[in-house]
Amino acid sequence: MHPSPAPKSVHLSRRQAAALIAAPALLSTRAFAQDKYPSKPITLICPWPTGGSSDAVVRAFGESLGRQLGGATVIIDNKPGAGGTLGATALVNAKPDGYTLSQLPLGIYRIPHMQKTAFDPVKDLTHIACVTGYTFGLAATMDAPYKTLKEMVAWAKANPGKLTYGHTGTGTTPHLAFEEFSMKAGITSQDIPYKGSAEILQAILGNQIPLMSGTTEFAPHVKAGKLRLLATLGRERNKAFPDIPTVKESGWDTITESPFGFGGPKGMDASVVKVLQDALRKTVEDPKVLETLDKFFQPVIYMDSAEYSRYAVRTFEAERATIERLGLAKKS
Repeated sequence: MHPSPAPKSVHLSRRQAAALIAAPALLSTRAFAQDKYPSKPITLICPWPTGGSSDAVVRAFGESLGRQLGGATVIIDNKPGAGGTLGATALVNAKPDGYTLSQLPLGIYRIPHMQKTAFDPVKDLTHIACVTGYTFGLAATMDAPYKTLKEMVAWAKANPGKLTYGHTGTGTTPHLAFEEFSMKAGITSQDIPYKGSAEILQAILGNQIPLMSGTTEFAPHVKAGKLRLLATLGRERNKAFPDIPTVKESGWDTITESPFGFGGPKGMDASVVKVLQDALRKTVEDPKVLETLDKFFQPVIYMDSAEYSRYAVRTFEAERATIERLGLAKKS
């Protein structure tokens, strides 16, 4: 039996030897950098224009999120239009690394039932955490020919097709809430879509429209006596406006509530989702965030990722039923 040949000697240059010695440390450093999230700026998409209530709230959460993540930079990227769905659309093509996030308004669960979209809100997104919700209401100019919701309905019936109102975009919650109310009240109207709350406020305060269906961007102007709040759309009266009845209380069974949170692309690493989820849990206790929510009369509605994901499934199906009931479902 022949002995095994001796292994050939390998000669390395000093540079090669140094690289070989440094390799384990380099790999360890890279692994640590990947694990240490976040290590670069996070983009948070706000699917509404700058200057409105949604923009102010998203910015407050973005600033707080950065603080909760140890001083991370969170860049707000406004993508208004398409009923608030452009954030979800952007997430479809984003890397699932936790550096591209978006607000997820209720419309993303509804509009796919009305028209073709580039995303499925359940299959194509990671639901990280829900944080708050909107209060919806119907506000009119002070010189509108009606002072209450019942007077508005009576005026609309006496003037068929002449009632005009603005909303924050076709297919958004304020739009469909008014359409459902109109159907139950037996009135017709002309709707004017705007890109967001800043635009609709400019229109109604400038007397370009007499009536709006929107979120509580109208609240400071109601408090200042510049607009008249006819009704809110929640289950109960809003604590900020205890003297204003709900639409249901006024005689029409329409209730509209709208929790929202933040999400990312599908396929995000569970550990990154956990970091973001926990950080967002802390944002709803941040005094600066709470101050902004109070300004726009928005409640804290926190759901962790698991609960928020279940909410998404339920809401997607519930919105399908609403769209079909209103006869607005897309043609297959």
